[in-house]
Amino acid sequence: MSNVDVLIGARIKGRRIALKISQTKLAEAVGVRFQQVQKYESGANRVSASRLLLIAETLGVPIAYFFQGLDSTTTSDDTPSSEGARSTTPMNALSDARVSEILALVETLPTEQQMAVLAFLRTLSKTSETETA
Repeated sequence: MSNVDVLIGARIKGRRIALKISQTKLAEAVGVRFQQVQKYESGANRVSASRLLLIAETLGVPIAYFFQGLDSTTTSDDTPSSEGARSTTPMNALSDARVSEILALVETLPTEQQMAVLAFLRTLSKTSETETA
């Protein structure tokens, strides 16, 4: 299991949950069993390119959606290349199913509402900082 597989799985799960689609329905739509969807979502199994395309179509997103949060400094074995190290913080955050679900839900909102959610989260973050200080 690699960070990329975990990230893609979390993005699948977040989008599926945001659309209120069960693992069984997604599995039927892409021609696998629901257990396979579970393995994709956990990052235990890699999703083939053709299957990922079917998943993207089913979930109504471009295939690039699943790769948001990755950068070009990752090599095929998921180690940073010598050209520059990348922060693992965005990868860790995006591989969290809760964060992926939040992102998927926010993406369904009109731009004005997205901005309102962002303002709310900024305010909430500042509130929690002052409570811990």
